[in-house]
Amino acid sequence: MKKTVSALLFTATLAIGGAFHAHADESKTMTVYKSPYCGCCKVWADALEDAGYTIKNVDMEDLSPIKKQAGISDDMMSCHTAVYGKYVLEGHVPLEAIAKLEKEQPEIHGLATPGMPMGSLGMGEPDANTNYTVFAIGGAGEKPVPYYTVGQ
Repeated sequence: MKKTVSALLFTATLAIGGAFHAHADESKTMTVYKSPYCGCCKVWADALEDAGYTIKNVDMEDLSPIKKQAGISDDMMSCHTAVYGKYVLEGHVPLEAIAKLEKEQPEIHGLATPGMPMGSLGMGEPDANTNYTVFAIGGAGEKPVPYYTVGQ
């Protein structure tokens, strides 16, 4: 039952996401699906809220139905999934990559920071060794491509 309700909630969020996207500068509303036990997810969501986004946290025991509904492939998965307008944000996507997404508004499904890279937003302080890639994810069957790089 929980999975069905979660899937319906996610579908409804995607359905109304277009309205958020049309007024992204006004609302900056994001729904974050996360585990109630994951501290790094909370740190990431709090950082976005501090940056001016309105965050709606949805705590869930099992995020698999959300990730499946969002079309997140196994190699792009991380600990939380967010819906921002027409986009899905998977994992510890940095503020700079979100700003680039807002500015460019590319025709993609969303962004993913796979795994939980150390130094990423919510995963400790970045340092000289912080290096990871944020990928643009397209539709089903499309290969993710690099979109934004941190470090080098």
